[in-house]
Amino acid sequence: MEQPTYYDLVYAVARQVPKGRVTTYGAIADFLALGASRMVGWALNNCVPGDGVPAHRVVNRKGELSGRHHFATPTLMQELLEAEGVQVENDRVVDFKNLFWRPSEGLGDEWEAF
Repeated sequence: MEQPTYYDLVYAVARQVPKGRVTTYGAIADFLALGASRMVGWALNNCVPGDGVPAHRVVNRKGELSGRHHFATPTLMQELLEAEGVQVENDRVVDFKNLFWRPSEGLGDEWEAF
């Protein structure tokens, strides 16, 4: 079996973030114990729309939509979150602490493949 890349690992964790919840670049980096939050951001910036990576569910440590400018339009990240029931005001997730998902809370079958 081929060794997964850092991007593969980031994408596998991001795919596990439940709809209606968010996580942070730092939480993914800490879980993987590889690299820093900025590296997670780079990985997510390189994912391709339609590949099943819900990059819109990953925000910065303050709950801000800091990656919004890397989407097709500057409002798409917010629109995708709101379609899942996540309220956003002034480019920040409302009730961030309650919606925050830690990767250690439970990863699904995709993660087991690694």
